Amino acid sequence: MRVSRPLAALACVALSGVGLAACQDQAAGTVTGHNGVRPVQSFTNPSIGGCHRFRADVTRVDNFTQNSILLYKTPDCTAPKGKESIYLNMQGSDVVVRSTGPWRSFSFAPE
Repeated sequence: MRVSRPLAALACVALSGVGLAACQDQAAGTVTGHNGVRPVQSFTNPSIGGCHRFRADVTRVDNFTQNSILLYKTPDCTAPKGKESIYLNMQGSDVVVRSTGPWRSFSFAPE
């Protein structure tokens, strides 16, 4: 069975697009930080690499991406000695415990 050239070309383009999408360095979706009920900042399709800093203190984070994230109390994605980052799974939300203070940054968890 012969396949027409236009159909073969279309199939190659579609497969290339799927391959490129799998290699992107962005998380598809949105991470939103809130202070109380007020949204502070949203990151749409953020870069998977590096540290993302919230412009204000955040008490709730909604992670509507396909990647898990780590939340930090520091603005530079570091955990102070004796403290840990908070793991937030994909498609989830977390609220800070009042005694621990607000979050200030996040990074994507290694796979």
